[in-house]
Amino acid sequence: QPDDRGLIGDVPVLRVTRRGPEAVHFVPAPLEPGAAVLLSLDWERRFDHMQQHSGQHLITAIAEQMFGFKTTSWELGRQRSVIELDTPSVTAEQIEALERSVNEKIRERVPVVVRELAADDPEIETVRSRGLPDDHAGPVRVVDIEGVDSNMCCGTHVSNLSDLQVIKLLGTEKGKKNKTNLVFLAGNRVLKSIEQSHSTEKALTSLLKNGPGEHVEAVKRLQSSVKLLQKNNLNLLRDIAVLIARDFKSKPVQSQLFVLHRKEGDSEFMNIIANEIGTEETLLFLTVGDEKEAGLFLLAGPVEAVENLGPRVAELLGGKGAGKRGRFQGKATKMSRRGEVQALLQEFISHRSPEA
Repeated sequence: QPDDRGLIGDVPVLRVTRRGPEAVHFVPAPLEPGAAVLLSLDWERRFDHMQQHSGQHLITAIAEQMFGFKTTSWELGRQRSVIELDTPSVTAEQIEALERSVNEKIRERVPVVVRELAADDPEIETVRSRGLPDDHAGPVRVVDIEGVDSNMCCGTHVSNLSDLQVIKLLGTEKGKKNKTNLVFLAGNRVLKSIEQSHSTEKALTSLLKNGPGEHVEAVKRLQSSVKLLQKNNLNLLRDIAVLIARDFKSKPVQSQLFVLHRKEGDSEFMNIIANEIGTEETLLFLTVGDEKEAGLFLLAGPVEAVENLGPRVAELLGGKGAGKRGRFQGKATKMSRRGEVQALLQEFISHRSPEA
């Protein structure tokens, strides 16, 4: 169970941990020894942990009684909690029956009692436990859910199951080593989840222009439309790439350097242009993506020139890349420096030309 938070006077408690029988508090400023202070507890946090922890005890006990599922571990998360059950699977019918049973116990207002037993008390052997820590000192704390469970525990708990309000089992996830993780919410977390779901539902109703019962079908239709548009867009980009290359090749005198940037392109778009133009004589510098931020680049041309210039181009663009056989491509983070790359390439060509 996560530790408590709060104030010692006006100094916030950042963390609490246990060292043997002592609770060690971490604070951002020193406190005066012997001073009288008012302790303020973050009750909302504490009560949330109480609800989840007592809820776990209840679910664990009923799951073992009903189906023989033993709990091997559990996690109290920030938004949801998970119980690891020693079983390869749990059916939907079992989850429904378990949820119904634990909520019946909540409605019955079953008391929850905390007892302290001496370390050598023989009754300790009869309670459910995962064992004591090696540095344990003092009495042993036992939490009893009357008529349901008796469990060794050092956490904070409600005094009556009615304080749990309600438990919702959200389903299962595949666990490790043939185990199953059971996900649950208890108490106020159920209310917060419903509120969040309702807000999402209202937003979707406004965006999709239909009722909650039709949201799933509306999203499926949108996904189909997006896939079709993406396919059409990809085909158009391919056609544009071919036309750009043919336009370059149709010119009477072809430049030794071809530079092009297109925001909507991708790697395939650049490679199609490089394939269509051919890179025996022309040095190609192609980029796609945001003009001033991140994107992709391709340097293609004579093998020796690309091997020499590729790493320098990547460095100028603040990116990384790799290449072979006359092509060097990769990701860039500083597309705004494309002009510097073009100047570098132009300088390289001017030094390579016979006229220079």
